[in-house]
Amino acid sequence: MEVIAALLVLAALIIAVKSLAKSDAPPRAEETKSAPKVARRPAPPRPSSYVEPKTARSLKGKCWVIDGDTIVIDKVHVRLAGIDAPELNHPWGRNSRSAMIRLCKGQIITAELHPESTYDRAVATCYLPDGRDLAAELVRQGLAIDWPKFSGGRYKHLEPEGIRKKLWRADAKQKGRYDERRHG
Repeated sequence: MEVIAALLVLAALIIAVKSLAKSDAPPRAEETKSAPKVARRPAPPRPSSYVEPKTARSLKGKCWVIDGDTIVIDKVHVRLAGIDAPELNHPWGRNSRSAMIRLCKGQIITAELHPESTYDRAVATCYLPDGRDLAAELVRQGLAIDWPKFSGGRYKHLEPEGIRKKLWRADAKQKGRYDERRHG
């Protein structure tokens, strides 16, 4: 009985400390008045002669797999450049993630960072220690598709026949016909 009473007192103390911390915290960004957000135009499509930039910045280390096209290296979220893999809640999403885990497990991944970023993630071309491109491997296995707008068609030749029907949601998203917020 004494243990229960002590736990209740401890819980009440934790709640009180958390409520004090919230009241002392600075206001959140959405609570403060800020300048109106300006809609940004999408980047123009890359010309067919586009050459992937050589960057001096890169990450190297073991990675944590988030989904088929996102990994984390040294606490940095990295999106694989030029491909689109299904989201985890879409058909084939978990298979894509599992394939990425099998490819990366126990490996030191090298990520050559690109200057652009998407959704607070760095964009990079990632390589296995033997030099294989992670994005190319996923496309070759039929668990991701080339995104020509960002790759210049670099991975298109690796897509198995019929893959765009299999991964129809990713294909529709690339063509602007699938809204993730509306359809989930």
